[in-house]
Amino acid sequence: MTQHTDHGHHQDTPHSHHHGAPQGHHHDTVDLDWDVMGPMLEQEAEVSRPQYEEVARWIAGLPEAPKVRRVLDIGSGPGVISCLLAEVFPEAEVVAVDGTPALLERTRARAERLGLGDRVRTRQADIPDDLDGLGAADLIWAGNALHHMGDQRAVLAGFAALLRSGGTVALAEGGLQPRRLPRDIGMGRPGLEARLEAVNADRFEDMRAALPGAKRETEDWNALFTAVGLEPQGTRGFLLDLPAPLPDGARDHVVAEFTRRREMLADGLAAEDIAVLDRLLDPEDPAGLRRRPDVFLLSVRTVHLGRRD
Repeated sequence: MTQHTDHGHHQDTPHSHHHGAPQGHHHDTVDLDWDVMGPMLEQEAEVSRPQYEEVARWIAGLPEAPKVRRVLDIGSGPGVISCLLAEVFPEAEVVAVDGTPALLERTRARAERLGLGDRVRTRQADIPDDLDGLGAADLIWAGNALHHMGDQRAVLAGFAALLRSGGTVALAEGGLQPRRLPRDIGMGRPGLEARLEAVNADRFEDMRAALPGAKRETEDWNALFTAVGLEPQGTRGFLLDLPAPLPDGARDHVVAEFTRRREMLADGLAAEDIAVLDRLLDPEDPAGLRRRPDVFLLSVRTVHLGRRD
């Protein structure tokens, strides 16, 4: 079943759907209110847009890059990246592939607003089951989607089979987890974000283990490209550096992320950390996320490219 992503970080949010990630991917998609989650996923991708623009320019500028006529965005979420790819590759049809109808509807609406409705298509599909029916592509973008597949090597081989000669698979996997607060925030035990990340990493491992057909795979993406017949074309990290004080949109995103952590990770946290989170989420607390001047957003997304001869 396709987990849509917001193209966020793979261990970064508990809610999890996929595409990468509210910052990260969301794995527990039962009974989600997509009228709430859809805008949150869009917001996350909008905040990270500078990273994605740089990635797209890198891909477009590859010396051996073929003309891109068709793009598959696997786990497209609300379509922010799908529309960006349509802008960067103006002669291409972009197909947003996701398993959630409400998010595909947001993609269609976004494409229409941006004047891209004639080139951005949507396809409801569950990956890997429906992979063979997606058709050939010159570029396959998988933003924090592959780690939602039990057999990652088999799915990557499926991507390779869809590529036209000279085509590229772009995997956004790994990077550095976001930081949003100083190590010592003046209340509670220092290192709150590191502890949240550790609990979330355990949840990520549980998610991976529970996937149908789950197989452990060393996360050497270049070696996996080679194993499925693709030639590694490079790996780069892309920085998002929004210093304090954050603008309102980015601050809203940070508040949403900490809200999810409070909801989803509480069982693994000490009472002291939960109390600190409650203060951070209190809009009236001077030490809360809405009021404190030291909130920032710093992260690195890593993208790996593999090319079909």
